[in-house]
Amino acid sequence: MSEAQATLKPETAVTVRLLKAPRPDVEYPATVRHDDGEHLVVVAPWFGDEPRDMGYAWFVPGDVWIEHYWRGRWYSIKEVRTATGELKGWYCDVTRPTTVRPQDARLEVADLDLDLWLSADHTRILRLDEDEFEASGLREREPDTAARAEASLDELEAMARQGGFASLLAW
Repeated sequence: MSEAQATLKPETAVTVRLLKAPRPDVEYPATVRHDDGEHLVVVAPWFGDEPRDMGYAWFVPGDVWIEHYWRGRWYSIKEVRTATGELKGWYCDVTRPTTVRPQDARLEVADLDLDLWLSADHTRILRLDEDEFEASGLREREPDTAARAEASLDELEAMARQGGFASLLAW
């Protein structure tokens, strides 16, 4: 089985590395819950030391992120819950398909600067960071990748407006 096809066993400790070029990359620990070779689910605590008001939700130490990655999709979806299990919503990152490096117990995800928030009650759907995407220069450097990123954000928004992500996130 090639590295691209290798799966990670449940309860494996992994490092998630968000490639944020030109900004510094972000790394944090997570635990594998599911991996079928395409859809990978990990659980991670909020990696910040301080509460952070995002304007649409507060992310605080103790929050639990159930993160869904795909080897063939251009996004990830993170279900955000409080430490007591109350659902806050879903934070979606538009990314290149996830690279899984089983030999290093590492996931690498290249962030493409477009995001979407869906509140737990489905009343708020917010497209985020479109200004960062424009400023990134991706459209000029890699027009096909930029078009794919924008189409992925549109796909996420359409799913959010049609009832959410439940069927996609099932495992």
